[in-house]
Amino acid sequence: MQNCPCNSGLSYQACCEPFITGAKYAPTAEALMRARYSAYAVGNIDFVVSSYDKSTRREFDTDAAKQWSQQAQWQGLEIITTSEGLATDEQGQVEFKARYSVDGKDCVLHEISEFIKRDKQWFYLDGKLPDIKQYRRDAPKLGRNDPCSCGSNKKYKKCCGLAA
Repeated sequence: MQNCPCNSGLSYQACCEPFITGAKYAPTAEALMRARYSAYAVGNIDFVVSSYDKSTRREFDTDAAKQWSQQAQWQGLEIITTSEGLATDEQGQVEFKARYSVDGKDCVLHEISEFIKRDKQWFYLDGKLPDIKQYRRDAPKLGRNDPCSCGSNKKYKKCCGLAA
């Protein structure tokens, strides 16, 4: 038995394959996210297209997705967080990191995906990149020509700045 590309620890046949082949609907938004990743990994872009919500499906570039699916070496999926998206919910979010390489270069797609349930079936609605939290200093940055903070009465560049 082959392990599922989504890193669930289950076999492909017991995990994502039933969703990709249409034998079953994904019961949760996370299960659909895993199946979408696995579909890219096994080259089943038709499933990726069909898993899009009708309101956003026309924006999907099928040819580019097929090319990406074929060129990438899929290395695994990491689910970071989920919000709602359970069998009893009508919407959900899944934050994930998809790892792959192209031409020997390792890549990571980090996304927060939005899902919606219509007629008891989950669909991918849209995705966005997570907010990047910028580092902010509590104190102003010490300049080269400022007095050194060690109290030597020398300029920073002639004192502690020499080591930097």
